[in-house]
Amino acid sequence: MNRDITLVGFSRVARSVAAGMINIAFPYYILTTLHHGAFTIGLIYVSATVATAILGFLAGITTDVWGKRGTLIITSALLPLSAIMVYTSSNLWMIIPAAMLGGYSATGSLAGGGIGGAVQPIQSAVLANLTADETRTKYFSFFTFLSGVTGALGALLAKVFDVRDIFLAAAVISAVGMPGLWYLKVEEARGKIGKLRTRTTIGKFTLTGMLNGLSQGLIVPFLIPFFVLVYHLPKSQMSEYAFASGLLGSFAILGAPLLERYFGFVKSIVFTRGLGTVLFVVFPVIRLLPLSVFIYIIGPALRVAALPIQQSELTKRVDDDEMGRALGINQVARLAASSTGTGLSGYLMEGALFELPFFIYGIIMAANLYLYVRFFGVKSGKTPDVVQAGDTEVK
Repeated sequence: MNRDITLVGFSRVARSVAAGMINIAFPYYILTTLHHGAFTIGLIYVSATVATAILGFLAGITTDVWGKRGTLIITSALLPLSAIMVYTSSNLWMIIPAAMLGGYSATGSLAGGGIGGAVQPIQSAVLANLTADETRTKYFSFFTFLSGVTGALGALLAKVFDVRDIFLAAAVISAVGMPGLWYLKVEEARGKIGKLRTRTTIGKFTLTGMLNGLSQGLIVPFLIPFFVLVYHLPKSQMSEYAFASGLLGSFAILGAPLLERYFGFVKSIVFTRGLGTVLFVVFPVIRLLPLSVFIYIIGPALRVAALPIQQSELTKRVDDDEMGRALGINQVARLAASSTGTGLSGYLMEGALFELPFFIYGIIMAANLYLYVRFFGVKSGKTPDVVQAGDTEVK
């Protein structure tokens, strides 16, 4: 692993530890310390999701036009800044913009980067630039594994701090990974704002990403609040479950290169996410803590197992000077749809309709998996080196 990949990896590890801590602390801070309800936290998650979508899209543009390194540094600073804002004020009108800057949308697992999401497209573009096509899925898999493991450790570390002090610790830890980014050397394939050559392919990934985001927004931000509101679990116990879930998700991600080799892009997604969908549909119905915990631990692992394959496939099919915008557009669609799902779930859970978001999730995921098959076909084995990407052929 070369020096530049190591620098990006260290930054990602530091951010993931901080994200894991915030992932536990934030719902407890809003629900138990400040005594707001599920609808309030849902609105905050919606605001943060929309802000992350906008920031991610703007960052994608600046990545292509201005450069990857500078954009990565600026967006990386948002997470520690947001954590400091929450630590220094208990005023909801300070917490909301802090959550928006830090991306406290909780729309992904710890492995998938559910906190601080505005930086994700830039990190992916940088990593794609530093790796070859044939090894890219392996690196995406390894980096996502690192995110999951260190995020899980962050969730466990949250046990030793008071809820509010977690945000100070998260600010310091996430800032530690930033200085090395100044020494990052990455090729800058600067483009121009104009018509995207691979727009057809980008459109397909955007539509599937939108449905994926809508489904995530319905349930993922409310998994921890579900245990708080239904089972009244203490923070220390929830931290242990989140650690186990994040750890399993991380190791599941390591299997992505093997999944890609034997099943290909689409079959890997259909199998893992299809099985996860079935589990999450029954999750709110059983109301037995051991079974609920089992699904909470294994379900996110199934959601993210094929994530590196999806990320790698998108970067293979899009030109380098359009990659930032492609990833940014994809994230806008995913997070904008996610905010709709989060707002709806917050409203439903405020009225104690805990089951309905999970049932809607199942319907949307079924439609999403159908579109993957419709758009990309079902082929076994490795993706060919040359693929048809809309109006142009991309190598």
